[in-house]
Amino acid sequence: MKTPRLLDLMAAMVLLVSVASSLPPLVSGDPGRRVSMTLVGGAAALGAFCLDGSLPAYHLDIGFGAGSNNWLLQFEGGGWCNDIASCVDRSKTRRGSTRFMSKTAVFTGILSNNASLNPDFYNWNKVRLRYCDGASFAGDAQFRNGTSMLYFRGQRIWKAIILDLLPKGLAKARKALLTGCSAGGLSTFLHCDNFKNYLPRTANVKCMSDAGFFLDAIDVAANRTMRSFYTKLVSLQGIQKNLDPNCTRAFYPEPSLCFFPQYALRFIRTPMFILNSAYDVFQFHHGLVPPSADLTGRWKRCKLNVTACNPHQLDALQGFRTDMLGALMNFFRNSTRGGMFINSCFDHCQSALQETWLSPTSPRIHNKTIARTVGDWYFGRRNGAKEIGCPYPCDKTCHNLIPTSTTADSLVNLDI
Repeated sequence: MKTPRLLDLMAAMVLLVSVASSLPPLVSGDPGRRVSMTLVGGAAALGAFCLDGSLPAYHLDIGFGAGSNNWLLQFEGGGWCNDIASCVDRSKTRRGSTRFMSKTAVFTGILSNNASLNPDFYNWNKVRLRYCDGASFAGDAQFRNGTSMLYFRGQRIWKAIILDLLPKGLAKARKALLTGCSAGGLSTFLHCDNFKNYLPRTANVKCMSDAGFFLDAIDVAANRTMRSFYTKLVSLQGIQKNLDPNCTRAFYPEPSLCFFPQYALRFIRTPMFILNSAYDVFQFHHGLVPPSADLTGRWKRCKLNVTACNPHQLDALQGFRTDMLGALMNFFRNSTRGGMFINSCFDHCQSALQETWLSPTSPRIHNKTIARTVGDWYFGRRNGAKEIGCPYPCDKTCHNLIPTSTTADSLVNLDI
């Protein structure tokens, strides 16, 4: 069956993700709430610019009722750029400039304001932070490119947006949740403790990363493609000074390792929830089997259709799952305030899509939906809100982004 989301595979030699928007189907025919963009007028004074020099932006949906003093901030995803050429290309798209962005955003899933679709967070103030720096809101540098300038100012964009929101009610937050998808999910790890520092001491502040647990994986050609990519990214965009100093000291002389959540996680003090697929389809295609590791195309059919994978390829996929669970094991066993939902779908980003967040057919582990598990964790309704699904192919509740039969079509577009 054709999935409603379409994958636009990018030129992943540099893992530059350029993704087109897609509007997922919603429960009960609800078209979703369109929320207007707000440019951050005070950003220029902070030197907080998108790659092309345009002002950063966010979308704010005002809370109501009992949720009026509660805030949910979601980092938008969209990959990264780690060299000048790819960042120049990116600066001419919606991933590097607010000039090219849609001026409205559809709020669904965890951003929905419908109580039946998002029972725990529907009436909160909800903010979508637009992504235009190419480094998970973490860089602070610039580069003169001929007569023009490239601004690597993600860290300043983060600060500018927070300072803009504080007088709008964020400064009086009683409850707050920082989240994000993909590159935005990675941002959640990087900014979680800093977010808490901006809010009242009495606020209940927690963070949730969706599809942001990128592994320091060894690919099928025995190379560390993601590590190499992140090392260049950290250097180009001046990220190192914004990484947790406790982490960078621990991993000296390779501070760029602290851009990986698996190394940064143990230094985060704020309660964290990790939502991820053990077979994250982006990491499958660009971390485990990047194009540079499959020049002969032996993985092509497997990447298009899981049922076409041979035993050796399935072993590699199961090994990736084992590595992810291994990287999370200390968190799983010892974090008393953490939560997790690690399912076995070939998916990427599940909280912002209604069909995967909460619907009659949404993914489940032990008959618990993602929405229920996250809510149980945030509100303390259940101890040990940590769910790990069984390995492929046992999970029959998945919304796989890649087909599971030879009759299915192509791959999907990920808003990562």
